[in-house]
Amino acid sequence: MKRLKNEPSSTRRCKLSHLLLVIGALYLVFLAFKFRHFLEIAAMVSGGDSYVGLDSFSMVKDVEDSDLSKSFFSSVYKDTFHRKLEDNRNQNAPMMPSKEPLEEEKRGGTKTIKPIQYPYGRITGEFMRRRNATRNFSPFERMADEAWLLGLKAWEEVENYDGKEIGQSSLYEGKIESCPLWVSMSGEEFAGGEKLMLLPCGLAAGSSITIVGTPHHAHQEYVPQLTRLRNGDGTVMISQFMIELQGLKSVEGEDPPKILHLNPRLRGDWSRHPVIEHNTCYRMQWGTAQRCDGLPSKKDEDMLVDEHLRCEKWMRDDNVDSKESKTTSWFKRFIGREQKPEVTWPFPFVEGKLFVLTLRAGVDGYHISVGGRHVTSFPYRPGFTLEDATGLAIKGDMDVHSIFATSLPRSHPSFSPQRVLEMSEKWKAHPLPKRPIQVFIGILSATNHFAERMAVRKTWMQSSAIKSSNVVARFFVALNPRKEVNAVLKKEAAYFGDIVILPFMDRYELVVLKTIAICEFGVQNVSAAYIMKCDDDTFVRVDTVLKEIDRTSRSKSLYMGNLNLLHRPLRNGKWAVTFEEWPEAVYPPYANGPGYVISTDIAKFVIAQHGKQSLRLFKMEDVSMGMWVEQFNSSTPVQYSHNWKFCQYGCMENYYTAHYQSPRQMICLWDKLARGRAQCCNFR
Repeated sequence: MKRLKNEPSSTRRCKLSHLLLVIGALYLVFLAFKFRHFLEIAAMVSGGDSYVGLDSFSMVKDVEDSDLSKSFFSSVYKDTFHRKLEDNRNQNAPMMPSKEPLEEEKRGGTKTIKPIQYPYGRITGEFMRRRNATRNFSPFERMADEAWLLGLKAWEEVENYDGKEIGQSSLYEGKIESCPLWVSMSGEEFAGGEKLMLLPCGLAAGSSITIVGTPHHAHQEYVPQLTRLRNGDGTVMISQFMIELQGLKSVEGEDPPKILHLNPRLRGDWSRHPVIEHNTCYRMQWGTAQRCDGLPSKKDEDMLVDEHLRCEKWMRDDNVDSKESKTTSWFKRFIGREQKPEVTWPFPFVEGKLFVLTLRAGVDGYHISVGGRHVTSFPYRPGFTLEDATGLAIKGDMDVHSIFATSLPRSHPSFSPQRVLEMSEKWKAHPLPKRPIQVFIGILSATNHFAERMAVRKTWMQSSAIKSSNVVARFFVALNPRKEVNAVLKKEAAYFGDIVILPFMDRYELVVLKTIAICEFGVQNVSAAYIMKCDDDTFVRVDTVLKEIDRTSRSKSLYMGNLNLLHRPLRNGKWAVTFEEWPEAVYPPYANGPGYVISTDIAKFVIAQHGKQSLRLFKMEDVSMGMWVEQFNSSTPVQYSHNWKFCQYGCMENYYTAHYQSPRQMICLWDKLARGRAQCCNFR
């Protein structure tokens, strides 16, 4: 019988199966050789048996409690990852080196991160006093040296500060004479300074700010992302400026919160139409943007702001003519229906032409008018109060001619620590226990975060584990450039007994030294089996974290938190990391900084390496901890314990830690826990 032409031959089937087998074999070989390191990391984080095991070190001897001036050094922690960069990026991307700074090992085995050129060493008072002027300091050491010297001077001023002056200071009492009813600034004064106008006591309902300015003509900018879309042409014409109401800046290196971000883009953006964007930003976390692009917003009652539309209509190239037909118009006139003339205005900003913008604070939100005509309204966001708007910043493609702020409030209660700090015996910390404890919690805080610390004292620091001294918590705070703030901090620390004052000037880049200080305190001042690090806006369910720790073996080293794998450093933008600072392509596995736990043997390793001046230091403290744990893991296996409930952003149901929580949210979370519900409070 003849075989049909369309019937496949056995020879072809055989060749096809052989080909598939060969491809499969090559794929397995590729996985075995190219992804070995990735598989090892995945096995570590999953808590495999091959990566756990080590008897914990014995507890250290009891140590007497230290005084306020004990030499610990740090700065306020801020998360530096996942930040949304601003439109006006003012830093160029670093040049990629021709060769990889650190060559990857081609042989098997887990790679360890090699020390960089400068062994930064231990930055302590004794080290600084013995510093050699002929030695070539690294940039990090020079920064630490400067912060240390400024801190010593600031601490001397605090020691000599009269206690009676604290009670009489306007900062402590919030006196009203420092709050003017109006503020003005000329264009020359604004351009000659920091391009920031101070609003001493913020805003109030009815306050208004009038800005007279002229937008610049559009200029060319190169956007690499557009190169592929436009066949090699990555240039775009841009004309935009930003008007921002800002809150108080906590430490050097940290951007202040943006209570209102108003961004007119005259040449548009991806929409190719002129647009006005509104938003807020708290600790580098942007909210949901409100964009007005010429189309009117809905007139629903819940969309109105003080009976104003969120977005008014203006002329657009693609607007559909809404004029009625002659028949419809004649019929409406016939039945006597009144016809209202419809007026559509152009986009309120024109390149090279003067404008007068008025920003008014209403009952439910901000109202922006240009040339006397309402343009947009932006509802208040929870947690961003008018009294917190203590600065007006203007930047971008715009010349400022004058600024006027009127109907300002006469007082600012939030500025008064006397009204925030509740001097009650029940909020005082217990003395450090003489016996070993289970967990020591180090809380990073800024000098002027009086309200945040008070909220922590009233909430999760009242948990049963802390009240029974099985867990000890302390705030770690560096110094502020204002001696009045430092004096109030000293008074607060002396009364509550829960603050470790670090005698150097706060800087974001030195945050890693504060992490080392927490390790030292947890090992030397208290005999803690585990050490936890968190921030003063982190709400900790202490009992739940203890249960999570108990699920692990005490005989094994532990690194617990919300772990990141193969995270790449940002190479451009404001928060760029240069190749000199971090030459590797990826970071080691690390737990996000708002809340993580390490066992005491890891803390002892960090302290020992720091004492030998062989500990590699990096400005991002959570990455540094991940790097140290990886180095420790190369000789002693560590159990990596990952859980999303150590929240990096905000809160989630049944959280272990909740981040970016305001004092009001702290109280709300504590009240819900008292009723047996681990639920979030979604307001600020």
